[in-house]
Amino acid sequence: MPIVISTLRLLFVGLAAAALWAGNVFAQSPADPKPAGGAAAAPERPAAVDELTPEVLYRILVGDVAMQRGDAALAARAYFEAARDSRDPVLARRATEIALFARQRTLALEAAKLWQELDPKAERARQMVASLAVSGAGSDLKAELQRVLIEAAANDKSLGEAFLQLNQALSGQTDKVAAFRLVQELARPYPKVPEAWFAIALAGYNTKLTDPAITAAATAAADRALELKPGWDRAALVKADILAKGSPEAAIAFLKQFLAATPDARAVAGALAQIYVEQKRFAEARAIFQQMWEDEPEDREFEFAVAAISLQMKDYATAQRLLEELDKVGYGDKGVVPFYLAQLAEETKHYDEAIARYREVTEGDRAWLAKLRIGAMIAKKGDLPAARSYLEGLQPESAERRVELAQAEAQLLRDAGDYKGAYAILTAALERQADSVDLLYDVAMVAEKLDRIDEVEARLKRLIELKPDNAQALNALGYTLVDRTPRTAEGLKLIERALQIAPDDPFILDSMGWANYRMGRLDDSEKFLRRAFGDQADPEIAAHLGEVLWAKGERERANELWQSQLKSSPDNPVLIETMRRLAH
Repeated sequence: MPIVISTLRLLFVGLAAAALWAGNVFAQSPADPKPAGGAAAAPERPAAVDELTPEVLYRILVGDVAMQRGDAALAARAYFEAARDSRDPVLARRATEIALFARQRTLALEAAKLWQELDPKAERARQMVASLAVSGAGSDLKAELQRVLIEAAANDKSLGEAFLQLNQALSGQTDKVAAFRLVQELARPYPKVPEAWFAIALAGYNTKLTDPAITAAATAAADRALELKPGWDRAALVKADILAKGSPEAAIAFLKQFLAATPDARAVAGALAQIYVEQKRFAEARAIFQQMWEDEPEDREFEFAVAAISLQMKDYATAQRLLEELDKVGYGDKGVVPFYLAQLAEETKHYDEAIARYREVTEGDRAWLAKLRIGAMIAKKGDLPAARSYLEGLQPESAERRVELAQAEAQLLRDAGDYKGAYAILTAALERQADSVDLLYDVAMVAEKLDRIDEVEARLKRLIELKPDNAQALNALGYTLVDRTPRTAEGLKLIERALQIAPDDPFILDSMGWANYRMGRLDDSEKFLRRAFGDQADPEIAAHLGEVLWAKGERERANELWQSQLKSSPDNPVLIETMRRLAH
C-alpha cells in the first residue's frame, strides 16, 4: 500500500474512532491522548502533585518515558505502583487505561479495582472491573454478562455505556458468530435501548459478514439504532462499514444521505472521505477535507489531509505549498511533514532534495523508513554500489528491521533487473529467519522471475501454512498455477479463497479474470478485469483486459486501452510483451 494512502487511512480511522469510541478507554491509546481537531491535551495529573513523594514521582517519570519508547507494559506497571503508593484515583485510572492498551488484562483488573476503591463514585471504574472480571471469568459468560447488564439497568446512562463496551468484553472470544448470537440474546430484553441495537450491529460486523443472514441482521440492527437515536454518528459509521463490505457505492450513498441530514457529523464525513480514497476518488475526498478546513481554518489536521491527498493526486504544486506551510508552523510529530516533502521530491525526481528531506526525519517509526528510502534515492541517482554500501552500513535494532533492510537491498537489485542478486540476499535473510512471512513471499516472487516455479509453490505453501488467511499469498500461488502451469482449476480455487477474504482487492480480481480467460470464459473474464481496472488502473491489469478484448475480436478497443496505459507506464514489461505478442 502506498505510504500516503496508509497514512490517510490512519487519519480517517482516527476521525471515525473519535465518534465511535468517544469516552471508551478500551479503544483509546493512552499513548496518543489527542482530542479531535485540536492540540494534544496534557495528561491529567494528580490534584496535588507537590504532595507526592519522590518515589511516586520517579515512577510517574518511568511510566512517561516508557510510553514514549513504546513500552506500554512497563508504563502500566510503573503507573500502577505510583497509584498504589500514592492512593491517587487519577493515577489508578491512568494505570488501568495503559494496562488495557498493553493487553495486560490481569494488571488492568487490579488497577481498575484500585481505581474503584479510591473513587467509589466512579461509574466507569465499576463498569471496567465488571467487564474485565467477565472476560477472565471461568464461570458462565452469558450469566455474568446478564448480571452486569441488570446492574447497569438501574441507571439508564449506565446501561447504554455497558452495551457500548459489550463487544470489547467479548473481544477474546474466537468464535465471532457465537459472540454475535450471544449479543443478540443479551440485547433482547432491551428493545428500546439504541446502544443494544448498536452492539448487535457491531457484533455482526465483527463476524466479517460472510453469512448473508448475519449481514441482514446487523444492517437491520444499525437501522433500528438510528431510528431510536436519529443522527447518531456511531451507529451511522457501523452501518457504513457493514454496507461497504458488500458495496462501497451503497456505503457512499448512505453516508451522503446521513450527512445531508446531519451536516456537522465530522467523523461521518471523514468516513466518507476514507471510502473515496479507497475507491481512488481522490478529488471527492479532498473536497470533503477542504470544506472541513474552511469551516475550521485553525485545524491543521484538515490542511494536512488536503496536502496528503493532493500528493496522491499528483497535484504537486498544491501539495508542496501546503506542506511547506505546515512545515513552517511545526505541524505534527517531528519529521512527519519533512517525510511527506521527501516523498514529493522523490516523485518529482528531485533525488538530492529527497535525500536531504529524509535526513530530517530522525524520530519515530518513519525515521527507519526514511533511512531505507535514502538508499533507494542513491540508487535512483544511478549509483547502485553506493546505495548498497549505504544500506549495509545501517544498524537494524530488531528482527523486523533486519527483514526490512534485506527487502530494501533486494528491491534495489530487482529494480536493476538483477534477480539472482536479489534472490541471494533474500534467501540468506530467510536462513536467519526461516518463517518470516514477508521473506517467504518476497523469495517466492523473485523465484518466479527466475523460473523456479517449484520453489515458488513451496515457499507460498509454507507461508499459507503459517497464515491460512493471507489473501496475497493465496492469490500469488493461485495466479502462478494459472499463469505458469497447466493446473488452472487448482489455481482458480486458491484465487477464489483469496477473493472471499479480500473481495474488493483489484489484483485478486485481476487473477480471477486471468483464470477465467485461461479457461475460455471470456465474458466472465472481462467482467472481473473491468472491475479490477476500474479500481486500479494498473498496466498489467490493462494488459490482461486488452488481451481478453483481443480474443473477443475487439482489437481496436484493446489497442486504445494499451496505448492509453503506455503513456503513463511506457516501460512496463507485461504490457509491452502483450502488445508485441498480439499486435505485431
